Amino acid sequence: MALVAGLTAGAVLAGLVGWLSFRTYEAQNREAQRNLFVQTAEEVAVNLSTVDYQHADADAQRILDSATGKFADSFSRRKQLYIDNAKRARSKSLGDVTDAGLESQTGDQGRVLVAVTVKSADPARAQQEPQFVRMRVTVQKTGKVAKVSDVAFVS
Repeated sequence: MALVAGLTAGAVLAGLVGWLSFRTYEAQNREAQRNLFVQTAEEVAVNLSTVDYQHADADAQRILDSATGKFADSFSRRKQLYIDNAKRARSKSLGDVTDAGLESQTGDQGRVLVAVTVKSADPARAQQEPQFVRMRVTVQKTGKVAKVSDVAFVS
């Protein structure tokens, strides 16, 4: 009788430990994916808001390299216009993420709200006030890599 009770208690304990281990593993994976989505969105927000007319080609390529889906299609069509406008306007701006947070997550896709402070330098003007921009960035994970599939500016 004691042997059966001991074996039953051992089996229940082993099941409980296995279940708790699995739940911990799942929680760690969700947290890692959440961090990947937020980090990717922050990087893209900085890339979109940081422009240097002297490096506009590289800036545009960096944005395109981090894009996928409809955002990649749209930006690739407008890439040369982006470069030409930056060079013509002699644009220089530096974006800095002030806050970011995961808004929602569904499977391998997450929507992240990102707040960015953009400081612009224009040689024709005196010191400019920084602009505050908010973006909703949709991030798509494919394998171990995450790329941006959509960007919308929000007010």
